[in-house]
Amino acid sequence: MFETVELPIWIVVLGGIALASLTLNAVLLPSVRWFFRGRVNRLLSRANERLRLSLKPFALTKRQVLVDRLTYDPVVIEAVAQEARETGVPREVVAERAARYAKEIVPSFSAAAYFLFGVRLSRWIAQTLYRVRLGASEDRALEGIDPEATVVFVMNHRSNVDYLLVTYLASERTSLSYAAGEWARVWPLEQIAKAMGAFFIRRKSENPLYRKVLARYVQMATEGGVTQAIFPEGGLSRDGSLRPPKLGLLSYMLETFDPDGERDVVFVPVGLNYDRVLEDRILVGHEVDEKGRPRFRASIWVGIGFFLKHIWLRIIGRWHKFGYASVSFGAPISLKALVTDEANARDLGRVLIRAVGAVIPVLPVPLIATVMAEAEGSLTRDEVVSRATALRDELVGRGAHFHVARSDFDYTVEVGLRALVRRRILKLDGDSYSVNSEQVALLSYYANAIAHLPRGE
Repeated sequence: MFETVELPIWIVVLGGIALASLTLNAVLLPSVRWFFRGRVNRLLSRANERLRLSLKPFALTKRQVLVDRLTYDPVVIEAVAQEARETGVPREVVAERAARYAKEIVPSFSAAAYFLFGVRLSRWIAQTLYRVRLGASEDRALEGIDPEATVVFVMNHRSNVDYLLVTYLASERTSLSYAAGEWARVWPLEQIAKAMGAFFIRRKSENPLYRKVLARYVQMATEGGVTQAIFPEGGLSRDGSLRPPKLGLLSYMLETFDPDGERDVVFVPVGLNYDRVLEDRILVGHEVDEKGRPRFRASIWVGIGFFLKHIWLRIIGRWHKFGYASVSFGAPISLKALVTDEANARDLGRVLIRAVGAVIPVLPVPLIATVMAEAEGSLTRDEVVSRATALRDELVGRGAHFHVARSDFDYTVEVGLRALVRRRILKLDGDSYSVNSEQVALLSYYANAIAHLPRGE
């Protein structure tokens, strides 16, 4: 029994790998997991102490558990059975399709990724691109929100930078679970977005089973107290104006809301505005397909070219930030206070979109764009200042939130004029400014950003 046994080297190597793997699983990996789990728990504890709206257990539940809960939810099971009856497809096949939808929708929120990576990256990108300013903020009313309420930030959609800007500025209050469109479902953006708590929506899907699975996830998250962020317009504004609300997500929330229940749903209106929207020319130049849906003329090469151009400008010292970006937080709106027997998603959408529009801040470029869009010809700088002053007084007199750059209105006008001339939207001839006839659509895009605001009598 003590004789020497010869073995091929490949068996020895495989045996060594297997032994090392067993050792790692049995001894080292549990200790490593324990170490990191302890750090994550301490991070969560510190975050909940700092945040005004703490992280709810639903948001911290393992993703697979949520996927299983959604897949085997009684409402989803009934929807699967109905789909099978109506289409004649075997029930097991339809159930597998519903499971795929659940895996696609449910996020894999990581508090460590959100607070250690996401918030910091959002802050860095936002502050690199813009002079970020917090506009109006109803701090006292926001602090008075019931800690057990489900809070939903409702905002206008101007740019894909919206996600970063609001994540950064709301990070002292809470973490946000965004409803993200199909544009984000590319590697590695999808994995990052899901780790940040985003859930994905096929906005163009009319499949009733998919819609039922999505509705149940939104209802489960709302009932679980998860803080969410939604864009009621449903997509980016293509002409700069505030669009009518889409009612999908709102109707899902309203469908199972119990006004006599313990948990309220509180909507926080958020208004965003920019001196320059990165996607503005793409949005203005969109086409419409045969079904009336927008189709954008853009490619990854356009994005790469834009990025490289601005890297080069930074290297040679000619790069400038894209002006001001501002976010305002309005007074919270309680769903319990709104709900009546006749209440519906359409009424709720109108209330929320008006509240969002009321807190959209006025920035230098939209102000000057409005002045020049209303002018019938060229204006001298003094005439621009005079008209801009009158417009400011009208807007502020009706409750608009106005950002005065460096607390100097003359400088505010200068910022707006300089930005529009630099982008060739306005032409400067001596001391006179006029609209470039080839850029009228772009000028209107920025003027439309504040066109909904009430003016003086």
